[in-house]
Amino acid sequence: MATIAVFGGTGRTGRHVLEQALAAGHEVRALARSASSVRARDPRLIVVEGDVLDTDAVDRVVAGSGAVISVLGQVKGSPATLQTDGIRIITDAMARHGVRRIVSLSGGGLPDPVHDRPKAADRIIRVLLKLLSPAVLEDAEGHLRVLRASGLDWTVVRGPRLQATPYTGIYRVGWVGVDASTSVGRADLAEFLLRQVEDRTFVHQLPMVSY
Repeated sequence: MATIAVFGGTGRTGRHVLEQALAAGHEVRALARSASSVRARDPRLIVVEGDVLDTDAVDRVVAGSGAVISVLGQVKGSPATLQTDGIRIITDAMARHGVRRIVSLSGGGLPDPVHDRPKAADRIIRVLLKLLSPAVLEDAEGHLRVLRASGLDWTVVRGPRLQATPYTGIYRVGWVGVDASTSVGRADLAEFLLRQVEDRTFVHQLPMVSY
């Protein structure tokens, strides 16, 4: 079993990551603004209070871990470059502590020109994202640039529209326009994120998970 550092573990998807990691027998080190915001209770869970932009707090979470899962996402009032700056601080800490594996969640609007084969509907969605949420898309692209420059073993998992549906264990892994749909449940997405800690199939790739 691995020791996994989790960032964003109090969010709607991150909570599933925490719970599933503990259920699978992993030890988890999680960053949270307040320990009381972490629902999970387990002797294998260590909660470090702090912010992802706090270098010292991030360093304490990464220290002693063997892999990192980032489920960081912007919420109302977040800095426009939260994901980019947060990932930079996380990867710097990983370099200091010799941790190589990081799995990061991002949205389906983040392009992968190598594997994606977007259809007309996919192109329309991306145009709408650029118009309606340009800062979020720019932040996702910035965080990918940081990962690519880090020299680490990264995987960016892309999810389309996220749903609060029950866990099924049945989903597809593809690319935009290739064996992908427009939605996925948070619990199923969390399972795939967790699997990537040890699965090397998608190192340096951006798979899309959907139903």
